[in-house]
Amino acid sequence: MSANSPESEGIHVVHEPGPNELRDPMVRAELKRASVWFGLAIGVALIVLLIQPLLIIFGALVFASMLDGGVRLLGRVLPLPRGIRLLLVVLLVIAFIGGTFYLAGVQIAIQVEQLRATLTVQGDRVMNWLASLGLMPGRADLAGIAQQALGSIGRLTSAVGSVLGAGASLLMVMSIGLFIAIEPRIYERGLQWMVPVETRDQFSVTIGRMARTLRVLLAGRLLGMVFEGVLTWILLSIAGVPMALLLGIITGILAFIPNIGAFVSGVLMVAVGFSAGVNQGLWAIAIYFGVQTFDGYVLIPIVAKRTVDLPPALTLSAQILASTLFGVMGLALADPMVAMIKVALESEAERAARAGAGANQRRSVSWRLGHRQALGPGAPAAGEPLPPPQL
Repeated sequence: MSANSPESEGIHVVHEPGPNELRDPMVRAELKRASVWFGLAIGVALIVLLIQPLLIIFGALVFASMLDGGVRLLGRVLPLPRGIRLLLVVLLVIAFIGGTFYLAGVQIAIQVEQLRATLTVQGDRVMNWLASLGLMPGRADLAGIAQQALGSIGRLTSAVGSVLGAGASLLMVMSIGLFIAIEPRIYERGLQWMVPVETRDQFSVTIGRMARTLRVLLAGRLLGMVFEGVLTWILLSIAGVPMALLLGIITGILAFIPNIGAFVSGVLMVAVGFSAGVNQGLWAIAIYFGVQTFDGYVLIPIVAKRTVDLPPALTLSAQILASTLFGVMGLALADPMVAMIKVALESEAERAARAGAGANQRRSVSWRLGHRQALGPGAPAAGEPLPPPQL
């Protein structure tokens, strides 16, 4: 009897099974299956409840990928430590944004007010034209519809957050993204610790592919934003369209959201163009289609060769679903989400293909061994010719 045993302490231990123990294998299997489904339902409910914080974290990952791409690009020409390169990237971004608003801040502010007034006038003209054709309700009915719509928007914004909340979310995205970009290896190692050891190799390869795809995708997106914004500004200025600088900035910002962003910027451009005259409106239409055609047939294919090629219908469908479920932030992050999901599915398909090939090879080897054993110890190996028949 051991000195640390319960009997030595005068404690009686019951070794018979209790009434709460499940000895039936079928009951255990059903209970395990039910617990899996119950846990899955709880996970889905938590994702629905915590979707806004999860979107902020994903947005931070996107911002960190932008910074990391700039650090890697700067490292090709400046052999400096990573921290110094990251500081240079952050300072360059701040200097660019601050310099733009410092040099053209007053002009941008004036053009914003002009744009609001122009859109109001153009919207009234379109509504009156549609009402004259009998395609729109009367002004009284239109006011009631607008009041109901504004009431719905008010309830939606009260649920999602105010402008102050949006600014706080943007600050959190930038802060978390900066922390991740400072030392990404720590967070990568933490993610690897969360998966079993036998699957860490495949998981690390998938995470690496996702990170590279996201960097290249965002680099191409930023290149397209700069190209569309600058080219739109220059061409609209040459064509004499008012508020060319503001329209160029809006076009560049909305270029981050493919399909929908281009449509919105095109509507604004055409509305402002026709407010100055028919010629300016026609020039605005031509400039819009020219810029979008060059971006769609030259820039996007170049980027797609080095990253995942997302079909336009898939991207647009994902944007509609994400904007309906998650709002404006979901619309902005729909494209990176689809790209990362596609990379994960491709990696899983490759793993399944390798596993299937290995299983087929093992079955082939086992069949050959069994066939040789059936023929006898003197049977030829696979690939050897059969001996001539004995007469």
